[in-house]
Amino acid sequence: MELFDSTPPESSPSLHAPLAERVRPRTLNEFVGQDHLLGDGKPLRVLIESDQLPSMIFWGPPGSGKTTLARIIARHTQAEFFQLNAVSSGVKDVREVLEKAEVNRTRRRKRTILFIDEIHRFNKAQQDALLHSVEDGIITLIGATTENPSFEVISPLLSRARVYVLQSLTNEQLNAIIDHALSTDDTLRDLNIVVGDREYLILLSGGDARMMLNGLETAIRLTGSDESGRRLVTRKQIEEAFQRKFVKYDKGGEEHYNIISAFIKSIRGSDPDAAVYWLARMLDGGEDPKFIARRMIVLASEDIGNADPYALTLATSCFAAVDYIGLPEGRIVLAQTATYLASCLKSNASYKAIEAAYADVRSRPDEPVPLHLRNAPTKLMENLGYGADYKYSHDFQNNFVEQQYLPDGLKERIYYRPTSHGGEQRIRERLLTWWKSRKR
Repeated sequence: MELFDSTPPESSPSLHAPLAERVRPRTLNEFVGQDHLLGDGKPLRVLIESDQLPSMIFWGPPGSGKTTLARIIARHTQAEFFQLNAVSSGVKDVREVLEKAEVNRTRRRKRTILFIDEIHRFNKAQQDALLHSVEDGIITLIGATTENPSFEVISPLLSRARVYVLQSLTNEQLNAIIDHALSTDDTLRDLNIVVGDREYLILLSGGDARMMLNGLETAIRLTGSDESGRRLVTRKQIEEAFQRKFVKYDKGGEEHYNIISAFIKSIRGSDPDAAVYWLARMLDGGEDPKFIARRMIVLASEDIGNADPYALTLATSCFAAVDYIGLPEGRIVLAQTATYLASCLKSNASYKAIEAAYADVRSRPDEPVPLHLRNAPTKLMENLGYGADYKYSHDFQNNFVEQQYLPDGLKERIYYRPTSHGGEQRIRERLLTWWKSRKR
């Protein structure tokens, strides 16, 4: 358990610490980014400077400054400040801090701030252990998470904290962080370093300032000086430092839900180019191709339906093909299906029909089946009128006869209203003819 005293140490980090730690901002004025929260007069800055912090959760992508903000608060506050990491801490560690916080409140008249890094890794029991102390003001909780707190933080705790969303750093801000590191770090500032392809460095870091700086430091170590004494960090050294592209995609986290949502909405919105881009993002990030195929099966019925009935056949075949051949070839099948579905005429009439029917089923008492639609396997049932006056459709012209099929209480209902798109146009025309017959 890493604990900060009420007056955090101001000593500089070791020269052996990673570059991101050596140049970590120590004051609000040094902090780069999050101007919507930390600009002059903005809410979080006012709360920090007035040392009147509520319980809160910092939610943002890796390397956006969550831990740095907590450490700045630790230096600024008059409260006693403790830090736990959810990966290595348990309920016992939390209770030790809560006991000290109770002493602070009752005997020392002093506030206590508890910062929990990666709070999304605390299970329900661990989060429950915090609830009473947060509610009673024994501690002020600051949590940091890369995951959507709506999913990862229990509702009672979430309702007692303010959520501050930290945004991804812009290229301009990341470039400013690079300039600051090269000009202020004791190890680097006298080496005459030039970064030849900053955009590539930022790309491989995925916008994560910590990863960017530590990757840059490795690239610098791989770079020798030229005749003029300059160290030019090229694309080659950057690639060697990172070894592979950093993919901002977590199969079990927030980005998983964001990107599959973008993929489905791109297909629904008839944009095949966007669909294949989001498809590539998912596959490159390690998503299960069968998960993607399953989602397209649902979409084929929900958003295309009878406007193009073949869409469901293709989507189902796509799942089978991906199951048979796997990756990497399966990406071609997924792309074919995604682009076809995106290019189809759309209709959600079938989806709306079943939802409307469900609404009636759930809100009304069970309607009896009309007698003429019931089978009469026994003489008693026949005597009771089961099946009487039923009209067999095939005995009539065009295999259609006017007859009531819905229960009496719903006989005027129309659930399925086909559009005029694609194959549904023919269905619409046919049903209109039959509806008119029933209305006569």
